[in-house]
Amino acid sequence: MDRDGESTPRVVQSFVEAVPTPAVACDPETHAIRAANAAAAALLGQDRRTLTLMGLTDLGEADETVDGEPVAAAVDEAIDREGVTELEWETGGEWERRRLSLSLHTTTIADERWLIVGLTDVTDRVTAEEELRSQQHVVDAIASTMPAALFQCSADGTLARWNDQLAADTERDGEELSGTDLTALFDDETRDTVAEALRRVYREREPAECEATLFTRSGERVPYQLALGPVVDGDELVGAIGVGEDRTEASLREERLAVLARVLRHNFRNDLNVVTGFTERAIDTVDDPELASELERVVDTAERLLRVGETSRRVERLLADRPAPSRIDLDNAVDEALVSLPSELREGADIEVDVPEGITVSAIGYLAEAIAELVENAIRHSDTERSRVEITAAELPSESWTSLVVADDGPGIPPTERSVLTGEETPLEHASGLGLWYVNWIVSAGGGSFDISSASAGGTRIEMELRTLDDG
Repeated sequence: MDRDGESTPRVVQSFVEAVPTPAVACDPETHAIRAANAAAAALLGQDRRTLTLMGLTDLGEADETVDGEPVAAAVDEAIDREGVTELEWETGGEWERRRLSLSLHTTTIADERWLIVGLTDVTDRVTAEEELRSQQHVVDAIASTMPAALFQCSADGTLARWNDQLAADTERDGEELSGTDLTALFDDETRDTVAEALRRVYREREPAECEATLFTRSGERVPYQLALGPVVDGDELVGAIGVGEDRTEASLREERLAVLARVLRHNFRNDLNVVTGFTERAIDTVDDPELASELERVVDTAERLLRVGETSRRVERLLADRPAPSRIDLDNAVDEALVSLPSELREGADIEVDVPEGITVSAIGYLAEAIAELVENAIRHSDTERSRVEITAAELPSESWTSLVVADDGPGIPPTERSVLTGEETPLEHASGLGLWYVNWIVSAGGGSFDISSASAGGTRIEMELRTLDDG
């Protein structure tokens, strides 16, 4: 075949120019480029005349394809093979790296055999793939070093990827885990709980948590904590990612701490009742007013410690229940709080309530207990003959929050007790503020905030800001 580009049949040049994507026509024997379209010239940064003075293998500096095969040999194999042959080739230098994808096939034009080569710049794709692989290496490194199980589920809820910790927790290898429904890893009693968490992730596209019992390959039942979240690609949900943690040691620790707390609280209460009983009997037999006054302080201290023990029991219950926020009618919560107070406290104080009906807030079910705790503290710590407590509520201008205020005319909360909420307390001071912590935890668990300041009457003003819910 004549290598003179000018003698290339016009039909071949027209054929190449008609191809909408970069393409060249080559002599199948010598690999010389005989025709090139404008798209190829633009892609390669050469004019078409210059290209027809080059061979196909002159387009790049590398002598091998990305698969390690000599470029000339790969082209010869494509010529001898029927159909289209695909290969990729690094054609740029160190500073102008470029990856070309070549589609080669031979065809007969004007009674002569020609090698037609389609050219595509795939540099961006290769760069993106390398970045993705780099990110994947980071993800794999994180997954392999995490002490918890990490896994990914496909759109149908079956396991697609996981780290070694999940395999260890379940006692199953990769072949057993691949394509396994996540819910199948848990026992019959808690499987529905996992399924419900997955439904929330897939349907509502929201994170979900649950506790379930993992059923290992050897038949062991393991308490397990799951946290799940959606994986979204654009507008399409493509799966879920999850973290699992063996709660065996934590459950044992919590169980033992609970037993310890119950035993200590029982002994604490019984011993203080003994102290109170004997001290009250001693008061009845003492004629010295000063000594009697000191003994009464012993009784008051013992009763205060008993209340601390009761508050600790309620705190323990709150932490164990981990309740979720719900819709609560604020006026009903205040009524419930006042009814729960000991009758002698209610009758010994003036309690004014100004809470409009119809205000609904987001809070946990312990809100009434928090309100009762504040009112009881205000009455018990009052230094007046008849204490006065005001409970008021109002929707804030933002319409997203409601302010609930409990104010009294007492001596105010000492700085040492206020410091409990800022973490500035000393070891000898923190017990007196346990009730404040209890209230703060209840309000915070519902997404609200808690603040202590001085009341206009000189006492204490405690404000709880709670998120307002609409009537829907």
